[in-house]
Amino acid sequence: MNSFFIIAHAPLASALREAALHVFPDASDYIVAFDILPSDTPEKVVVLAQNRVDKLLTPIKAKKPVNILLFTDLFGATPSNIAAQLADGVHTKLVAGINLPMLLRAISYRHESLDAVLSRAITGGIQGVMSVAVTPQQHQKMKSYDQGQYNHQQ
Repeated sequence: MNSFFIIAHAPLASALREAALHVFPDASDYIVAFDILPSDTPEKVVVLAQNRVDKLLTPIKAKKPVNILLFTDLFGATPSNIAAQLADGVHTKLVAGINLPMLLRAISYRHESLDAVLSRAITGGIQGVMSVAVTPQQHQKMKSYDQGQYNHQQ
């Protein structure tokens, strides 16, 4: 069974968790969010984050081993560096660059192996980023500031 630990600059971790709970309301037991404030020191945060990971593992240890997929927002930043320290000694994988499609994909496939969930999460994150072309609605008058209205056919 896989659980998820989101560690990111405040308030991103909590916001992503809350958004995921809109789609998966029963997921609150296996998704933990940990926001890092600008005033937090890495030494303080490591201890607090380790306590949160331990709480995530405690109710599940009796049943069967749990895997944790750690998500962080920006590789090389404080949350990422702390998450790398949390990965020591626990069967975990760490992925940087979290977005909501990535998290939702991971939750959808949480019953698969940790490696499979990691792969699906990364794919979901990549596929969730796209350029969207917005076109004017049909039968709408062009706005006066629209540069395109002065393009005449000759």
